Amino acid sequence: MQTADSTSPGGVPTLPKVDETQAPKLARGRPRHPDIDDRVLEATLAVLAEEGFGATSVAAVARRSGVHASAIYRRWPSRIELIEEAVFPGLDEVSIRPTGDLRRDVGRFIEAYERTLSSPAARAAMPGLLASYQNGASPHPAQKWLRVSARPHFRAILLAAGDEHVDSEVDSDDVFDILLGAVLARALVPTVVRRTRSAEHIVDLVIRALRPEETRHRVHRRPVH
Repeated sequence: MQTADSTSPGGVPTLPKVDETQAPKLARGRPRHPDIDDRVLEATLAVLAEEGFGATSVAAVARRSGVHASAIYRRWPSRIELIEEAVFPGLDEVSIRPTGDLRRDVGRFIEAYERTLSSPAARAAMPGLLASYQNGASPHPAQKWLRVSARPHFRAILLAAGDEHVDSEVDSDDVFDILLGAVLARALVPTVVRRTRSAEHIVDLVIRALRPEETRHRVHRRPVH
Protein backbone atom coordinates (compact mmCIF):
# COMPACT_ATOMS: atom_id res chain seq x y z
CA MET A 1 0.00 0.00 0.00
CA GLN A 2 1.28 3.47 -0.80
CA THR A 3 2.28 6.00 1.83
CA ALA A 4 0.05 9.06 2.06
CA ASP A 5 1.63 12.24 0.70
CA SER A 6 -0.51 14.70 2.64
CA THR A 7 -3.09 14.91 5.40
CA SER A 8 -6.55 16.45 5.28
CA PRO A 9 -7.62 19.03 7.89
CA GLY A 10 -9.43 16.26 9.76
CA GLY A 11 -6.26 14.21 10.01
CA VAL A 12 -7.26 11.67 7.34
CA PRO A 13 -4.37 10.71 5.03
CA THR A 14 -4.93 11.55 1.38
CA LEU A 15 -3.04 10.81 -1.80
CA PRO A 16 -2.14 13.42 -4.42
CA LYS A 17 -4.65 14.05 -7.20
CA VAL A 18 -4.13 12.05 -10.36
CA ASP A 19 -4.53 13.93 -13.63
CA GLU A 20 -5.91 11.34 -16.02
CA THR A 21 -5.48 13.66 -18.98
CA GLN A 22 -1.73 13.05 -18.76
CA ALA A 23 -2.09 9.26 -18.84
CA PRO A 24 -2.12 7.16 -22.01
CA LYS A 25 -5.62 6.40 -23.23
CA LEU A 26 -6.86 2.83 -23.66
CA ALA A 27 -9.91 1.64 -25.54
CA ARG A 28 -13.39 1.04 -24.11
CA GLY A 29 -12.99 2.59 -20.70
CA ARG A 30 -9.98 0.57 -19.56
CA PRO A 31 -7.85 2.30 -16.89
CA ARG A 32 -5.84 5.18 -18.33
CA HIS A 33 -3.38 5.33 -15.47
CA PRO A 34 -1.83 2.15 -14.07
CA ASP A 35 -2.03 3.45 -10.50
CA ILE A 36 -5.70 4.45 -10.35
CA ASP A 37 -7.41 1.12 -9.72
CA ASP A 38 -5.08 0.15 -6.86
CA ARG A 39 -5.43 3.57 -5.23
CA VAL A 40 -9.21 3.48 -5.39
CA LEU A 41 -9.51 -0.08 -4.08
CA GLU A 42 -7.06 0.57 -1.23
CA ALA A 43 -8.97 3.72 -0.30
CA THR A 44 -12.27 1.81 -0.37
CA LEU A 45 -10.91 -0.78 2.06
CA ALA A 46 -9.60 1.94 4.35
CA VAL A 47 -12.90 3.85 4.44
CA LEU A 48 -14.86 0.64 5.03
CA ALA A 49 -12.63 -0.43 7.92
CA GLU A 50 -12.51 2.99 9.56
CA GLU A 51 -15.95 4.49 8.87
CA GLY A 52 -18.24 1.61 7.92
CA PHE A 53 -20.42 0.63 4.97
CA GLY A 54 -22.79 3.58 5.16
CA ALA A 55 -19.97 6.10 4.95
CA THR A 56 -18.23 4.37 2.04
CA SER A 57 -19.52 6.55 -0.76
CA VAL A 58 -17.80 7.27 -4.05
CA ALA A 59 -17.22 10.83 -2.82
CA ALA A 60 -15.52 9.53 0.36
CA VAL A 61 -13.33 7.17 -1.66
CA ALA A 62 -12.46 9.98 -4.06
CA ARG A 63 -11.32 12.17 -1.17
CA ARG A 64 -9.24 9.39 0.36
CA SER A 65 -7.66 8.17 -2.88
CA GLY A 66 -7.11 11.48 -4.63
CA VAL A 67 -8.86 10.11 -7.72
CA HIS A 68 -11.74 12.18 -9.08
CA ALA A 69 -15.23 10.73 -8.61
CA SER A 70 -15.86 10.85 -12.36
CA ALA A 71 -12.84 8.59 -12.93
CA ILE A 72 -14.14 6.14 -10.31
CA TYR A 73 -17.59 6.01 -11.89
CA ARG A 74 -16.03 5.20 -15.26
CA ARG A 75 -14.61 2.04 -13.74
CA TRP A 76 -17.34 1.14 -11.23
CA PRO A 77 -20.89 2.25 -12.12
CA SER A 78 -21.98 2.21 -8.47
CA ARG A 79 -20.51 2.20 -4.99
CA ILE A 80 -21.86 -1.34 -4.53
CA GLU A 81 -19.75 -2.65 -7.40
CA LEU A 82 -16.73 -0.76 -6.09
CA ILE A 83 -17.13 -2.23 -2.61
CA GLU A 84 -17.60 -5.72 -4.04
CA GLU A 85 -14.37 -5.60 -5.99
CA ALA A 86 -12.44 -4.16 -3.05
CA VAL A 87 -13.70 -6.75 -0.57
CA PHE A 88 -13.76 -9.76 -2.92
CA PRO A 89 -10.63 -9.43 -5.06
CA GLY A 90 -10.48 -13.17 -5.67
CA LEU A 91 -8.23 -15.57 -3.82
CA ASP A 92 -4.48 -15.77 -4.25
CA GLU A 93 -4.08 -18.41 -6.93
CA VAL A 94 -0.61 -19.33 -5.70
CA SER A 95 -1.73 -20.05 -2.14
CA ILE A 96 -4.58 -22.33 -3.22
CA ARG A 97 -3.16 -23.86 -6.39
CA PRO A 98 -4.56 -27.43 -6.62
CA THR A 99 -2.16 -30.24 -5.81
CA GLY A 100 -4.51 -33.21 -6.19
CA ASP A 101 -4.55 -33.77 -2.42
CA LEU A 102 -8.24 -33.04 -1.79
CA ARG A 103 -8.12 -32.73 1.99
CA ARG A 104 -5.07 -30.48 1.97
CA ASP A 105 -6.37 -28.32 -0.86
CA VAL A 106 -9.83 -27.88 0.65
CA GLY A 107 -8.20 -26.93 3.96
CA ARG A 108 -6.02 -24.31 2.30
CA PHE A 109 -9.00 -23.02 0.34
CA ILE A 110 -11.11 -22.58 3.48
CA GLU A 111 -8.27 -20.83 5.33
CA ALA A 112 -7.72 -18.40 2.43
CA TYR A 113 -11.45 -17.75 2.06
CA GLU A 114 -11.87 -17.13 5.79
CA ARG A 115 -8.97 -14.67 5.77
CA THR A 116 -10.65 -12.73 2.96
CA LEU A 117 -14.07 -12.61 4.63
CA SER A 118 -12.72 -11.94 8.13
CA SER A 119 -10.84 -8.75 7.28
CA PRO A 120 -12.10 -5.55 8.96
CA ALA A 121 -13.27 -4.17 5.60
CA ALA A 122 -15.17 -7.35 4.72
CA ARG A 123 -16.84 -7.47 8.13
CA ALA A 124 -17.95 -3.87 7.66
CA ALA A 125 -19.15 -4.45 4.11
CA MET A 126 -20.99 -7.77 4.27
CA PRO A 127 -24.14 -6.77 6.21
CA GLY A 128 -24.66 -3.74 3.97
CA LEU A 129 -24.03 -5.70 0.79
CA LEU A 130 -26.45 -8.44 1.82
CA ALA A 131 -29.11 -5.83 2.61
CA SER A 132 -28.57 -4.15 -0.76
CA TYR A 133 -28.96 -7.48 -2.56
CA GLN A 134 -32.25 -8.07 -0.74
CA ASN A 135 -33.40 -4.69 -2.00
CA GLY A 136 -32.58 -5.60 -5.59
CA ALA A 137 -29.21 -3.86 -5.95
CA SER A 138 -26.42 -5.08 -8.18
CA PRO A 139 -28.09 -7.77 -10.34
CA HIS A 140 -24.83 -8.94 -11.90
CA PRO A 141 -24.66 -11.45 -14.75
CA ALA A 142 -22.89 -14.69 -13.82
CA GLN A 143 -19.72 -13.89 -15.76
CA LYS A 144 -19.24 -10.68 -13.79
CA TRP A 145 -19.56 -12.45 -10.45
CA LEU A 146 -16.94 -14.98 -11.49
CA ARG A 147 -14.33 -12.22 -11.66
CA VAL A 148 -14.53 -11.73 -7.89
CA SER A 149 -15.72 -15.21 -6.97
CA ALA A 150 -13.84 -18.07 -5.33
CA ARG A 151 -16.11 -20.61 -7.02
CA PRO A 152 -13.75 -21.29 -9.98
CA HIS A 153 -10.90 -22.02 -7.55
CA PHE A 154 -13.04 -24.56 -5.72
CA ARG A 155 -13.99 -26.27 -8.98
CA ALA A 156 -10.30 -26.48 -9.96
CA ILE A 157 -9.49 -28.20 -6.65
CA LEU A 158 -12.18 -30.82 -7.22
CA LEU A 159 -11.07 -31.40 -10.80
CA ALA A 160 -7.48 -31.96 -9.67
CA ALA A 161 -8.60 -34.51 -7.06
CA GLY A 162 -10.28 -36.70 -9.69
CA ASP A 163 -13.19 -39.14 -9.68
CA GLU A 164 -11.53 -41.36 -7.09
CA HIS A 165 -12.18 -38.72 -4.42
CA VAL A 166 -15.05 -36.66 -5.85
CA ASP A 167 -18.39 -38.21 -6.80
CA SER A 168 -19.20 -37.19 -10.37
CA GLU A 169 -22.89 -37.09 -9.40
CA VAL A 170 -22.30 -34.42 -6.76
CA ASP A 171 -23.03 -30.84 -7.86
CA SER A 172 -19.87 -28.91 -6.99
CA ASP A 173 -21.83 -25.64 -6.92
CA ASP A 174 -24.15 -27.03 -4.25
CA VAL A 175 -21.16 -28.02 -2.11
CA PHE A 176 -19.55 -24.62 -2.65
CA ASP A 177 -22.76 -22.85 -1.61
CA ILE A 178 -22.85 -24.88 1.62
CA LEU A 179 -19.19 -24.10 2.21
CA LEU A 180 -19.77 -20.40 1.56
CA GLY A 181 -22.57 -20.36 4.12
CA ALA A 182 -20.32 -22.00 6.70
CA VAL A 183 -17.46 -19.59 6.10
CA LEU A 184 -19.74 -16.54 6.19
CA ALA A 185 -21.29 -17.75 9.44
CA ARG A 186 -17.85 -18.27 11.00
CA ALA A 187 -16.85 -14.75 10.00
CA LEU A 188 -20.04 -12.80 10.73
CA VAL A 189 -22.48 -14.59 13.05
CA PRO A 190 -21.55 -14.04 16.72
CA THR A 191 -23.11 -17.27 18.01
CA VAL A 192 -21.15 -19.27 15.43
CA VAL A 193 -17.94 -17.35 16.05
CA ARG A 194 -18.16 -18.20 19.77
CA ARG A 195 -18.27 -21.94 19.02
CA THR A 196 -14.59 -21.73 17.99
CA ARG A 197 -14.77 -24.93 15.95
CA SER A 198 -11.63 -25.52 13.89
CA ALA A 199 -11.64 -25.21 10.12
CA GLU A 200 -10.77 -28.92 10.02
CA HIS A 201 -14.35 -29.66 11.05
CA ILE A 202 -15.63 -27.96 7.89
CA VAL A 203 -13.02 -29.81 5.83
CA ASP A 204 -14.36 -33.13 7.16
CA LEU A 205 -17.93 -32.21 6.24
CA VAL A 206 -16.94 -31.12 2.73
CA ILE A 207 -14.92 -34.30 2.14
CA ARG A 208 -17.89 -36.42 3.24
CA ALA A 209 -20.22 -34.55 0.90
CA LEU A 210 -17.87 -35.05 -2.04
CA ARG A 211 -16.89 -38.67 -1.41
CA PRO A 212 -17.93 -41.16 -4.11
CA GLU A 213 -20.80 -43.39 -3.01
CA GLU A 214 -18.83 -46.63 -3.10
CA THR A 215 -16.07 -45.11 -0.97
CA ARG A 216 -18.66 -43.80 1.44
CA HIS A 217 -19.99 -47.30 1.92
CA ARG A 218 -16.50 -48.71 2.53
CA VAL A 219 -15.72 -46.06 5.13
CA HIS A 220 -18.91 -46.65 7.09
CA ARG A 221 -19.11 -50.43 6.73
CA ARG A 222 -18.85 -52.13 10.07
CA PRO A 223 -16.29 -54.96 10.40
CA VAL A 224 -17.72 -58.48 10.51
CA HIS A 225 -16.91 -60.40 13.72
